[in-house]
Amino acid sequence: MQSSHPLQAAKAEKLKALHQREGIFVIPNPWDAGSAKILESLGFEALATTSAGLAYSLAKPDGLCAVSLTETLKNAHDIVMATNLPISADLENGYGESPETCAETILLAASAGLVGGSIEDSTGKPENPIIPFDLALERVRAAVEAARSLPFHFTLTARAENLIHGRPDLKSTIRRLVAFADAGADVLFAPGLKTVADIKAVVGAVSPKPISVVMGLGSSDFTVEGLAELGVKRISLGSSFARAAYGAFMQAAQEVAGKGTFTFANGTVPYGDFNKLFK
Repeated sequence: MQSSHPLQAAKAEKLKALHQREGIFVIPNPWDAGSAKILESLGFEALATTSAGLAYSLAKPDGLCAVSLTETLKNAHDIVMATNLPISADLENGYGESPETCAETILLAASAGLVGGSIEDSTGKPENPIIPFDLALERVRAAVEAARSLPFHFTLTARAENLIHGRPDLKSTIRRLVAFADAGADVLFAPGLKTVADIKAVVGAVSPKPISVVMGLGSSDFTVEGLAELGVKRISLGSSFARAAYGAFMQAAQEVAGKGTFTFANGTVPYGDFNKLFK
């Protein structure tokens, strides 16, 4: 069993409480220490890392196991140190297929100062993207056991990835989420839910365990209030903030390269404001 700093234990209790209290909360996704500091300044109560945002910052693709566990944990530790908020990490597929590897990844995440993390049932292989059901369940069980061995409550999120890998099989997705919930996962997450009916079906299937959904993958009419009414507990933003930032950067650079003008600077946050924020 690992020892924990009192501050880490306090952050763990805060993240746990956010999932247990009434109502919904948003857990946005910084991709580095600076973006984490900005999100903290806006009043968010917890943060979650983004594998895609980190991958893009390293000039790597997401979802193909291109980013190492070492790179992920360094990024996560930088974010932990930049804020006073509880941080959960996108731990992708656990950085290995075996249940033992998933368990070790959870312990290493805790050693990096994290108080939560997600394990997904994806392989990182486009030709065969989803881990078979039985092995996926064993992996979650091992991750849960590792999380429970810690001296604080590590909030474990179990993810079913069918919907974002070209397998629109809600029945299979729900079967996995229910099994993951029964195995002890604290939070259930199926990125790619797009309709009210699908969200209601997932919430109803795993209740009273909390459901997390991701917004910002594309255009949507959902609101925080509307998702709360559907019974959603947690909303993440995935890579959407990182893509918004990189998108604005690309547009500014394209203006300079293509037009030779600098009007993009008219809407930027002043230099002094960032200096004050990062003091």
